[in-house]
Amino acid sequence: MNIMETTIPGALIIEPDVFGDERGFFYESFNQRIWEEKTGLKTQFVQDNHSRSARHVLRGLHYQEKQPQGKLTRVIIGEVYDVVVDIRKNSPTFGKWEAVILSAENKRLLWVPEGFAHGFLVLSDVAEFLYKTTDYWAPAHERTILWNDPTLAIDWPLTDEPNLSAKDRAGQKWNAIPFE
Repeated sequence: MNIMETTIPGALIIEPDVFGDERGFFYESFNQRIWEEKTGLKTQFVQDNHSRSARHVLRGLHYQEKQPQGKLTRVIIGEVYDVVVDIRKNSPTFGKWEAVILSAENKRLLWVPEGFAHGFLVLSDVAEFLYKTTDYWAPAHERTILWNDPTLAIDWPLTDEPNLSAKDRAGQKWNAIPFE
Protein backbone atom coordinates (compact mmCIF):
# COMPACT_ATOMS: atom_id res chain seq x y z
CA MET A 1 0.00 0.00 0.00
CA ASN A 2 1.33 3.39 -1.00
CA ILE A 3 0.09 6.45 0.94
CA MET A 4 0.30 9.85 -0.75
CA GLU A 5 -0.23 13.17 1.00
CA THR A 6 -2.46 15.73 -0.67
CA THR A 7 -2.09 19.50 -0.52
CA ILE A 8 -4.45 19.47 2.48
CA PRO A 9 -2.97 17.83 5.59
CA GLY A 10 -4.98 14.82 6.66
CA ALA A 11 -6.54 13.95 3.30
CA LEU A 12 -4.71 10.95 1.83
CA ILE A 13 -4.63 9.09 -1.48
CA ILE A 14 -4.10 5.37 -1.04
CA GLU A 15 -2.79 3.08 -3.76
CA PRO A 16 -3.27 -0.57 -2.79
CA ASP A 17 -0.92 -3.35 -3.82
CA VAL A 18 -2.70 -5.07 -6.71
CA PHE A 19 -1.74 -8.57 -7.80
CA GLY A 20 -2.87 -9.50 -11.28
CA ASP A 21 -2.35 -12.00 -14.06
CA GLU A 22 -4.25 -13.26 -17.10
CA ARG A 23 -7.06 -14.46 -14.79
CA GLY A 24 -7.77 -11.07 -13.26
CA PHE A 25 -6.58 -9.33 -10.09
CA PHE A 26 -6.68 -9.39 -6.30
CA TYR A 27 -6.10 -6.69 -3.72
CA GLU A 28 -7.01 -5.94 -0.13
CA SER A 29 -9.19 -2.84 -0.23
CA PHE A 30 -8.81 -2.49 3.54
CA ASN A 31 -6.68 -4.12 6.23
CA GLN A 32 -6.90 -2.56 9.72
CA ARG A 33 -3.34 -3.50 10.74
CA ILE A 34 -1.74 -2.18 7.55
CA TRP A 35 -3.96 0.94 7.64
CA GLU A 36 -2.77 1.82 11.16
CA GLU A 37 0.85 1.00 10.34
CA LYS A 38 0.96 3.07 7.14
CA THR A 39 -1.23 6.04 8.17
CA GLY A 40 -0.71 6.16 11.93
CA LEU A 41 -4.51 6.42 12.27
CA LYS A 42 -6.47 4.26 14.70
CA THR A 43 -9.71 4.51 12.78
CA GLN A 44 -12.85 2.57 13.59
CA PHE A 45 -15.30 2.24 10.73
CA VAL A 46 -18.96 1.73 11.66
CA GLN A 47 -20.82 1.85 8.35
CA ASP A 48 -20.26 0.89 4.69
CA ASN A 49 -22.17 2.73 1.94
CA HIS A 50 -22.58 1.92 -1.75
CA SER A 51 -24.04 4.21 -4.42
CA ARG A 52 -24.59 3.79 -8.14
CA SER A 53 -24.84 6.90 -10.29
CA ALA A 54 -25.05 7.80 -13.97
CA ARG A 55 -22.75 10.14 -15.94
CA HIS A 56 -22.90 13.79 -14.84
CA VAL A 57 -24.42 12.98 -11.45
CA LEU A 58 -22.81 15.26 -8.89
CA ARG A 59 -23.30 14.38 -5.22
CA GLY A 60 -22.22 16.86 -2.56
CA LEU A 61 -20.66 18.75 -1.01
CA HIS A 62 -21.85 16.96 2.15
CA TYR A 63 -20.77 17.01 5.78
CA GLN A 64 -22.28 16.49 9.22
CA GLU A 65 -21.90 19.41 11.63
CA LYS A 66 -22.34 17.08 14.60
CA GLN A 67 -21.20 13.46 14.42
CA PRO A 68 -18.65 14.28 11.68
CA GLN A 69 -17.72 11.33 9.50
CA GLY A 70 -14.33 10.31 8.24
CA LYS A 71 -14.75 8.47 4.92
CA LEU A 72 -12.57 5.98 3.06
CA THR A 73 -13.82 6.14 -0.54
CA ARG A 74 -13.26 4.01 -3.64
CA VAL A 75 -14.85 3.19 -6.99
CA ILE A 76 -15.50 -0.37 -8.16
CA ILE A 77 -17.19 0.41 -11.49
CA GLY A 78 -16.48 3.47 -13.61
CA GLU A 79 -14.73 6.73 -12.73
CA VAL A 80 -15.42 9.73 -10.51
CA TYR A 81 -13.85 13.09 -9.73
CA ASP A 82 -13.74 12.96 -5.92
CA VAL A 83 -13.51 16.28 -4.05
CA VAL A 84 -12.77 17.20 -0.44
CA VAL A 85 -13.04 20.64 1.15
CA ASP A 86 -11.35 21.51 4.46
CA ILE A 87 -14.04 22.90 6.77
CA ARG A 88 -11.90 22.89 9.93
CA LYS A 89 -12.24 26.53 11.01
CA ASN A 90 -8.77 26.73 12.64
CA SER A 91 -6.94 24.87 9.87
CA PRO A 92 -4.38 26.73 7.73
CA THR A 93 -6.11 25.11 4.72
CA PHE A 94 -9.65 26.10 5.77
CA GLY A 95 -11.73 26.56 2.62
CA LYS A 96 -9.21 24.83 0.34
CA TRP A 97 -10.20 21.88 -1.83
CA GLU A 98 -8.44 18.88 -3.34
CA ALA A 99 -9.65 16.48 -6.02
CA VAL A 100 -8.55 13.07 -7.22
CA ILE A 101 -9.85 10.74 -9.90
CA LEU A 102 -10.92 7.41 -8.46
CA SER A 103 -11.72 4.60 -10.84
CA ALA A 104 -12.19 0.87 -11.08
CA GLU A 105 -9.06 0.89 -13.21
CA ASN A 106 -6.69 2.81 -10.90
CA LYS A 107 -8.14 1.25 -7.71
CA ARG A 108 -7.13 4.29 -5.66
CA LEU A 109 -8.84 5.15 -2.39
CA LEU A 110 -9.26 8.57 -0.82
CA TRP A 111 -9.24 9.17 2.93
CA VAL A 112 -11.58 12.05 3.79
CA PRO A 113 -10.92 12.97 7.44
CA GLU A 114 -13.53 14.23 9.85
CA GLY A 115 -13.83 17.97 9.39
CA PHE A 116 -14.08 17.85 5.61
CA ALA A 117 -16.97 18.28 3.19
CA HIS A 118 -17.09 15.70 0.40
CA GLY A 119 -18.59 15.33 -3.04
CA PHE A 120 -18.04 13.62 -6.36
CA LEU A 121 -18.89 13.90 -10.04
CA VAL A 122 -19.41 10.79 -12.19
CA LEU A 123 -17.18 10.89 -15.29
CA SER A 124 -18.09 7.50 -16.79
CA ASP A 125 -21.44 6.22 -18.11
CA VAL A 126 -22.07 4.74 -14.66
CA ALA A 127 -20.08 4.52 -11.43
CA GLU A 128 -20.39 2.48 -8.29
CA PHE A 129 -18.92 4.32 -5.33
CA LEU A 130 -18.17 2.64 -1.99
CA TYR A 131 -17.16 4.25 1.26
CA LYS A 132 -16.60 3.36 4.87
CA THR A 133 -17.53 5.91 7.55
CA THR A 134 -16.25 6.52 11.07
CA ASP A 135 -19.65 7.58 12.39
CA TYR A 136 -23.25 6.84 11.51
CA TRP A 137 -25.33 8.89 9.12
CA ALA A 138 -27.16 11.54 11.14
CA PRO A 139 -29.76 13.20 8.88
CA ALA A 140 -30.50 15.90 11.48
CA HIS A 141 -26.87 17.05 11.31
CA GLU A 142 -26.26 16.63 7.58
CA ARG A 143 -25.42 19.81 5.69
CA THR A 144 -24.66 20.65 2.07
CA ILE A 145 -22.35 23.30 0.67
CA LEU A 146 -23.35 24.56 -2.76
CA TRP A 147 -21.30 22.54 -5.24
CA ASN A 148 -20.48 25.54 -7.46
CA ASP A 149 -19.93 28.17 -4.78
CA PRO A 150 -17.73 30.89 -6.29
CA THR A 151 -15.70 31.33 -3.09
CA LEU A 152 -14.50 27.71 -3.29
CA ALA A 153 -14.15 27.83 -7.10
CA ILE A 154 -13.90 24.05 -7.46
CA ASP A 155 -12.74 23.14 -10.96
CA TRP A 156 -15.31 20.44 -11.73
CA PRO A 157 -14.54 18.75 -15.10
CA LEU A 158 -18.04 19.27 -16.45
CA THR A 159 -18.96 18.81 -20.09
CA ASP A 160 -22.66 19.38 -19.41
CA GLU A 161 -24.91 20.56 -16.59
CA PRO A 162 -24.62 18.22 -13.59
CA ASN A 163 -27.51 16.04 -12.49
CA LEU A 164 -28.20 17.17 -8.90
CA SER A 165 -30.59 16.12 -6.16
CA ALA A 166 -32.93 18.76 -4.73
CA LYS A 167 -30.80 18.75 -1.56
CA ASP A 168 -27.62 19.48 -3.53
CA ARG A 169 -29.27 22.22 -5.64
CA ALA A 170 -30.29 23.90 -2.34
CA GLY A 171 -26.81 23.77 -0.79
CA GLN A 172 -25.67 26.73 1.28
CA LYS A 173 -23.17 29.26 0.03
CA TRP A 174 -19.79 29.06 1.73
CA ASN A 175 -19.97 32.56 3.22
CA ALA A 176 -23.38 31.87 4.78
CA ILE A 177 -22.23 28.85 6.79
CA PRO A 178 -21.40 29.45 10.47
CA PHE A 179 -18.52 26.99 10.76
CA GLU A 180 -17.61 26.26 14.38
